[in-house]
Amino acid sequence: MDKFSISVRELQQKDITLITDYWFNATDEELTAMGADKKLLPKRSEFEAMLQSQLLLPYNSKKAYALIWEYDGKAIGHCNVNPVIYGEEAFMHLHIWQPQQRHKGIALQLVALSLPYFFKKLKLRKLFCQPHAANKAANRILEKAGFIFVREYITTPGSINFEQPVKLWQATPEIIQS
Repeated sequence: MDKFSISVRELQQKDITLITDYWFNATDEELTAMGADKKLLPKRSEFEAMLQSQLLLPYNSKKAYALIWEYDGKAIGHCNVNPVIYGEEAFMHLHIWQPQQRHKGIALQLVALSLPYFFKKLKLRKLFCQPHAANKAANRILEKAGFIFVREYITTPGSINFEQPVKLWQATPEIIQS
C-alpha cells in the first residue's frame, strides 16, 4: 500500500461548498446508490444554511455535526451525524466524495479517527449507523470498527432518503478506548 496521510477535522466555512457540491452535483444514479432522492433534497441555500448553523451552535445545541475527511492534506469526504440527541445518541453517515478516492483502504481509519469527536464533543452514549443493506463496503467497515450489528430492516433512514433495507449498527464510547 502507498504511504499516505489521513486526518479528520471539524467542518469549517471553506468546506460548506464542497459538501453542497457533493450532493447537488451528484447524478440521479449516484444519489440512488446512496439511498437518496434528488426530489427530497432541500434547496441548496437551505442546505448551506443548515451547515452554516453547525459552525455557530454550541455542541449541546447541534442537531447535526460534520467532520471533514482528508487524504494527503486534501478534503476527500465527510462523516456526519444527524439527528443528534446531545448526551444520548446520534446517527452517523459516511461519504467519500469521488469514486477514485474509494477502495484505498482508508475509510476504516477515517471512521476510527472520527469516533472520538462524536463521543467526546457530543457526549454520546450510543452511535448508530444504518447503511443500505447491500452496501457491503460500509457494512464491513462498521463491523471492523467495532460496531455491533443490531438488525436488518426496511426504513426511510432520513429526510432525503427513500424506503430501503438497512443494516443497523451500534457503537458505544468503549470501542474508541480499545
